[in-house]
Amino acid sequence: MKYSELCGIYEKLDSTSKRLEKTFTLSNFLKNVPDSDVDDLLLLFEGRIFPEYDEKKIGIADSIVAKAIKLSSGRSMADIESVWRKKGDLGLVAFDLIGNKSQATLFSQTLYVSKVVSNLRKIAGLEGVGTVDLKIKLLSELLTSATPVEAKYIVRTALETLRLGISSSTIRDAISWSVFVDFPGILTACEKCGAINPNTSNCLSCGFELKAEKELKETREKYNELIEQIDQAYKIINNFGEIIRILRTQGREGLLKIKPVIGSPMKAMLYQKVKTVDDAFTQVGRPCAIEYKYDGFRILLHKNGNDVKLFTRNLEDVTLQFPDIVETAKNNILIEKAIVDGEVVGYDKKTKKYLPFQKISQRIKRKYDVDDFKEMIAVEWTVFDIIFNGESLLDMPLKDRRNILENSIKVEDGKLVLSKLLITDDSGMAAEFYAQALSDGQEGVMFKNLDAPYRPGARVGFGVKLKPVMDPLDLVIVGAEWGEGKRATWFTSFTVACRDDGELVEIGKVGTGFKEVSEDGLSFSELTKLLEPLIVNRNGREVVVKAKIVLELAFEEIQRSNTYSSGYALRFPRVLRLRPEKPIDEISTLEDVQGYFDAQK
Repeated sequence: MKYSELCGIYEKLDSTSKRLEKTFTLSNFLKNVPDSDVDDLLLLFEGRIFPEYDEKKIGIADSIVAKAIKLSSGRSMADIESVWRKKGDLGLVAFDLIGNKSQATLFSQTLYVSKVVSNLRKIAGLEGVGTVDLKIKLLSELLTSATPVEAKYIVRTALETLRLGISSSTIRDAISWSVFVDFPGILTACEKCGAINPNTSNCLSCGFELKAEKELKETREKYNELIEQIDQAYKIINNFGEIIRILRTQGREGLLKIKPVIGSPMKAMLYQKVKTVDDAFTQVGRPCAIEYKYDGFRILLHKNGNDVKLFTRNLEDVTLQFPDIVETAKNNILIEKAIVDGEVVGYDKKTKKYLPFQKISQRIKRKYDVDDFKEMIAVEWTVFDIIFNGESLLDMPLKDRRNILENSIKVEDGKLVLSKLLITDDSGMAAEFYAQALSDGQEGVMFKNLDAPYRPGARVGFGVKLKPVMDPLDLVIVGAEWGEGKRATWFTSFTVACRDDGELVEIGKVGTGFKEVSEDGLSFSELTKLLEPLIVNRNGREVVVKAKIVLELAFEEIQRSNTYSSGYALRFPRVLRLRPEKPIDEISTLEDVQGYFDAQK
């Protein structure tokens, strides 16, 4: 496929903020995409060239991109910096200057998507001294052949700042619209305003009546069922391209056959929050399984003989960071093939007491000198579920999975243990168990339906978590400000945001809760190092950053505010810890914030 064709779709997607219009544009495009190209194209729409779980990143700096624009356009660095200051976006700099090239382009050629992806992946694979010139050359090779529009999107993709507003839910819906044309009435063009609508009775744009409710019911039920099936399939295999191929060749029945694959990361099962013991029983039923909610790091471990992989709930491979857990799995998991769900918890070797999450987070970020950290911060793997033992156990009831788990491991204190568990229908016993969990330094307890299947990523009521209220919020950093005086080399104020229907909305700034040195907790210095490579725009002392770093924040109160796009502000926010395992699509939502605000009343 020509890259210009893809850029034409980019322009359409970028020209509207309406999710339905984006979905419709993407669905029409996907109808004609060959099976062989669909994986790369779907990644590109999300602004990436590697899957979410792949550790490889393009990792190209603004300065390298600026030099590549200079080489490709023949313009001076002074010209480039001048335009950059005005536009604040290197993609727009490339658009302006590539369109007025002063150097000859005798060697330019038609750009294809495969060439763009190939060069960017080569850039991502370059490391070490002497690779800067090669990165510039590979990027310049693309820009030299690019039209202004192509240059804009090449640069934005290279810098991972594409921002087309395409979320995984948009891709999911576009796939369903593009594949299942045998469901009449899913898409309807409004006779009044022309807007494209899904299966609704009234136009979502102008409110004009499209269909009577009774005409919609059967189609809507089938469509919602399809959406749920695509969701579940994606959370198991994390590959929309493969889902499209399965739907094209096997139909909906093919989705039901998708099973976990050892070595391929999948989403962990998630749980809703409740406020009381009785609320928990109402949600999951009586009797139920109640277990400690540990203050650790969620890990799905994949074992295939002596080959062991560890994945976080964010699909990140952290095998290198935990060689002790790998060794424990080899010795203490008694079956050949397994996918086991559990929590890695840090503890003090001398006192045997559990350590707070912040301590173990230092190991999560460490890929070098791991042995030193292994001695400083010991870990114990607490397991609570098994979802594969040579065959998929996803649809098996929890009580049966627990029995299989207990017979598949060898418990060894300090290395591998089973989660503390109580099965009861008694509210008093449940309350005592909850109090004991808090007394033991854990976050709270989980209530789980004994007959429930394992549903990756889903919060469907099969299980709930009970923790002290008011819970902290998990928010993502979207901006920062340089400090002053002795703190001038650090960011000391951070703008944070929550989710709102796939978008990020700001909710305040935070600058307290930090430590002087990283060993005692999160420091300004450490967070500055994490954020500097993510800067996408500068305005004096303030910067805009890619939304990747998640913080857990405590606060005293939530107030209404016109200052931030969420409509709310946090009063006296305080950083508790980094959440490196938390993906952006699982941070706190505006609905969570509104719920807390209402609860204050």
